[in-house]
Amino acid sequence: MSKYVAAIDQGTTSTRCMIFNHSGESVASHQMEHEQIYPKPGWVEHDPMEIWARTQDVVKGALERAGITYKDLAAVGITNQRETTVIWDKNTGKPYHNALVWQDTRNAGIVAEMAKDGGQDRFRPQVGLPLATYFSGLKVKWLLDNVPAIRAAADAGDAIFGNIDTWLIWHLTGGVNGGVHVTDVTNASRTMLMNLDTLSWNQDIAKAMGIPMSMLPTIKSSSEVYGYTLDNGPFGGRVPVAGDLGDQQAATVGQACFSPGEAKNTYGTGCFMILNTGTEPVPSNNGLLTTMCYKFGDQPAVYALEGSIAITGALVQWLRDNLKMIKSAPEVEDLAKTVEDNGGIYFVPAFSGLYAPYWKDDARGVIAGLTRYVNRGHFARATLEATAYQTREVLDAMNADSGVDLTALKVDGGMVFNNMLMQFQADVLGVPVIRPKVAETTALGAAYAAGLAVGFWKNTDEMRQNWGMDKTWEPDAASDASSEKYQMWKKAVTRTFDWVE
Repeated sequence: MSKYVAAIDQGTTSTRCMIFNHSGESVASHQMEHEQIYPKPGWVEHDPMEIWARTQDVVKGALERAGITYKDLAAVGITNQRETTVIWDKNTGKPYHNALVWQDTRNAGIVAEMAKDGGQDRFRPQVGLPLATYFSGLKVKWLLDNVPAIRAAADAGDAIFGNIDTWLIWHLTGGVNGGVHVTDVTNASRTMLMNLDTLSWNQDIAKAMGIPMSMLPTIKSSSEVYGYTLDNGPFGGRVPVAGDLGDQQAATVGQACFSPGEAKNTYGTGCFMILNTGTEPVPSNNGLLTTMCYKFGDQPAVYALEGSIAITGALVQWLRDNLKMIKSAPEVEDLAKTVEDNGGIYFVPAFSGLYAPYWKDDARGVIAGLTRYVNRGHFARATLEATAYQTREVLDAMNADSGVDLTALKVDGGMVFNNMLMQFQADVLGVPVIRPKVAETTALGAAYAAGLAVGFWKNTDEMRQNWGMDKTWEPDAASDASSEKYQMWKKAVTRTFDWVE
């Protein structure tokens, strides 16, 4: 019997392959970064061919480090940066244009134009999402409207679209030689083109956006066999490709949030909080997204409320790469510890507008409260605090929408090893913050979905038994982070509004 499941975790800044055993423990991992391309302010692109090359490299590297071959794998699962949009030629496998990354805001004019007829919530009843630059359908429309070769190829039936999961599964299962053109319900729910109730493409919305139905992948569940890897592919043989989840939903599965009311927050490039709401979609009145949580095989679909924050870990990278204040991301904690507080400054990183709960495309970043007293340490501290404050705003909205007050927050992702941030997060929220033993829950969730499809794990109970607590941060009752400081943060946020005319 195969002893392991592989997961490909294709994120915003890097691609990783991880190998997991039945206990949900990582036995090997290989990770590589890819280039971030910024052609103009607000424009963010990736090279899809580079991402496919990195994917092949990390798969080979992880198998090598684990000392195994494809014969030891029961299945492979995919998880991906959501909304990042690729359009390619199904006959050659070549993209027509760089991928438009989820953070890209070049389609702001399209958002404004489409909102003239029915407002920002024009399609929300069907798809659970407001009109915003974030979602893939509006990125597809921009590419169709602005790259003549794509419109011509789409009309001829040659151009096909996918988020990064679709792009990778197509290549892994054969590409131009019979590659399957599929996505799962979680990724489809981020396009603004899928009906939440029927889990099928909405032809009226696609028509309103000028998107031919022939471009769209087939929607599948998050856990089933879509196809098999090839003998001449990176795995070196046939492995079922059997799991597909958008990264935040994958982290929710990896955190074993299988019951309504369970929530997790992932600290990555951005920050994403997801609350399992069960088998019925819950409309949001407080700026959250109604979205898919997961669908395992032929079991009922499970829905979620999500609060999306665009810039958290990316703000630390900005300090490192743009301002050169630190040489590596982990240094931000040491720098922040050189001061006792934020020196009175508040950093609102609305680099690509504000996401939940505001949804303001015209906002831009602000550092408020600057005086001559402020130094690098205060910048570092304000950078970390921005993540915690944004999370509080989302949690408040989630409590209001669900009517259930969260009693603890499960956290994961790269920033959860920053002890100062996690303690401050507990102080701002006023509830315990809990880190699991496996912090890279995104890859684990993709592995779970794939393993479940082939019987490697029998059910969600087996996965839940794998979850273990590593560390808990309790809120400090003496802290003013959740009161005076949080009010100052809210004041700073208002200074970002309506910046772009």
